[in-house]
Amino acid sequence: MRRIIVHAGFHRTGTTSLQQTLRANRAALRPDIRLVLRPGMTALCESARGYSRSREDYDLGLVKYEAALLAESLQQEDASTIIISSEDLSGHMPGRHGLHGYGAAPDLMHALSVAFQSVLPEDKLEFYFTTRTPDAWLRSCYAQHLRASRMIWDEADYMKRLKSSADHKNIIDLITRELPDHQIRTAALEDHANRRLGIVEALLDYLALSDDRRLMLKGANAKNTAPNEAVKQQLLALNRSALAPDDLRAAKHALLSGGQDAA
Repeated sequence: MRRIIVHAGFHRTGTTSLQQTLRANRAALRPDIRLVLRPGMTALCESARGYSRSREDYDLGLVKYEAALLAESLQQEDASTIIISSEDLSGHMPGRHGLHGYGAAPDLMHALSVAFQSVLPEDKLEFYFTTRTPDAWLRSCYAQHLRASRMIWDEADYMKRLKSSADHKNIIDLITRELPDHQIRTAALEDHANRRLGIVEALLDYLALSDDRRLMLKGANAKNTAPNEAVKQQLLALNRSALAPDDLRAAKHALLSGGQDAA
């Protein structure tokens, strides 16, 4: 029986590092492991983000449609394991578009399940989530919002407002109740951060990849790094300024060309 593992988040839990490491080792993982990352399912990711904003049945229908198209594209795949990975499958990052959590994620995972089971009924569909301790996760999300949006709250205010969104266990419990017939696994970033390949090692554990094959894999340089404290304060000042959107983007780009710490 072929396994399809959906890694659907969460944001800022080492997902970029995991995906970059998988991508860097795509050839070494073949032929028995096939990867599908965001560039290979852009429409599905965008429809999932759209539903997280609207919660409209029509948008959830689009998610099912795009998921079914993806499943159809995998019908002739010979690999025994398919890994589908994008945090956007759980919707927008909390804090964007007025969202205060991953409330859409249970519906989205159910939609993926319906679509894949209708197209690939013989495959075993599993769900996998990476998590992070609440305070570290909130601070990482805040830094990302400073960089990528016009976030004007200070960090303490953000952490207070978005505190409930950091309860990853609760959302996993809701997803588990929505998908009682599927296996759902989690891995905490901090439990694997010091391993040779980082958080991807937890997924390799789940895949039961042999030690010999793991030694063939190489790490990938993390690119989605967080700005240091001084840069974060400058980003906040820029976001609170009267700069036009294009000028703001240019100012941020100039600032972020240096002064970054590892996430």
